Amino acid sequence: MFVDKAKIYVKGGDGGDGLVAFRRELYVPEGGPAGGDGGNGGDVVFRVDEGLRTLMDFRYQKHFKAPRGEKGRNKSQHGANAEDMLVRVPPGTIVYDDDSGEMLADLTQHGQSVVIAKGGRGGRGNTRFKSSVNTAPAIAENGEEGQERWVTLELKVMADVGLVGFPSVGKSTLLSVVSGARPKIGAYHFTTLTPNLGVVELGDDRSFVMADLPGLIEGAHTGVGLGHEFLRHVERTRVILHVVDMSGMEGRDPYDDWVKINDELKLYNAKLAERPQFVAANKMDMPDAEEHLANFREKLAEERPDIVVLPISSLTRQGVPELLYRVAELLESLPDPALLDEAQDQEEDDAEGVVYRMEPREEHEFKIARDNEVYVVESESIERLLRRTQFGSYEAVMRFARILRKIGVDAELRKRGAKDGDTIRIGDFEFEFFEGGKDDYLYEDE
Repeated sequence: MFVDKAKIYVKGGDGGDGLVAFRRELYVPEGGPAGGDGGNGGDVVFRVDEGLRTLMDFRYQKHFKAPRGEKGRNKSQHGANAEDMLVRVPPGTIVYDDDSGEMLADLTQHGQSVVIAKGGRGGRGNTRFKSSVNTAPAIAENGEEGQERWVTLELKVMADVGLVGFPSVGKSTLLSVVSGARPKIGAYHFTTLTPNLGVVELGDDRSFVMADLPGLIEGAHTGVGLGHEFLRHVERTRVILHVVDMSGMEGRDPYDDWVKINDELKLYNAKLAERPQFVAANKMDMPDAEEHLANFREKLAEERPDIVVLPISSLTRQGVPELLYRVAELLESLPDPALLDEAQDQEEDDAEGVVYRMEPREEHEFKIARDNEVYVVESESIERLLRRTQFGSYEAVMRFARILRKIGVDAELRKRGAKDGDTIRIGDFEFEFFEGGKDDYLYEDE
């Protein structure tokens, strides 16, 4: 089954907790702190696998969670970092953040990878908090939580040549004739409901990938029929092969068919009008096909004299070899998309240069609001600090309180009217507020 859209949940691994431990060794008095840092959580990494052609796997598995880092150990040993979780996706996959709609990655080349959800940093052990005024700290940090998000995957088929045209013009038959693909073929419209891929071998060590893209109809750019589901796959093709029914069996004018399909492509994405294009004048074995072809060429010469029209018959294979060789020659003259991407990346690197910057110190910006009788402190950085604090340790609680006082939270609360016993909410935690002297106040967990 072909699946080209999926919505999944990804979460980076949580960091391991730091450890509070002390060196206890015979003949080593006052050994000091010996708690190691926790390991970093694993990242969720998407990697392109050219062996995949569909997002079918994501229909059955929708949650991907990387492993968490190990806890710190005694003897100042660092907990092991977790391994990354690799998620294989087919080439042509675009990843969007489901909440913001932001495009996170456009994965096109085999082996290309990108971090979609970053793992959390490991917490520091008490060895890291040793100082000249606190030589035996009983403070350690919890590991940070890994990044989590819902993402939408959208697949645009990667092919050298894309077959477009009205339903029942012979696209599937042509693909079955020139490749090993076996698409469903029937004498009714929309026999093909999903793109089919086939590798065309020319016998002279040349080959290319051809995609049979389901039939388009007028108004497809607005979503009529399955317009958007079909049109997005055309964007990835290097050459458009427009198959036109020259027999007129459906009662339509071949030139009008060509105009309508090209208008739909242009309205969906203006860049598609600039894409190299051939016209495969199909069903030339039928009566009146030659007359329709002459009229078609006359009208097309006025509108697009640069487009080559090649008469063929998928049924009798008339003109098919010539068509394939002309397409292969055009593909050889076009630049390799991979080389273009590398050149563009190099230009961006050269323009920006390599700049090393010191990581800025975290600024604790905050806002205070009222929720009935509760004072709510809103700050991402303070909430991160809260999650890292191990409240089972008295020293850790005191450190958290000192940081809040230092950045001005308690002063701002007093300015807003907070008094002893008032409830203060930070994230999912609630505390009681106590005013004290310079050093003897404390926020206590309820």
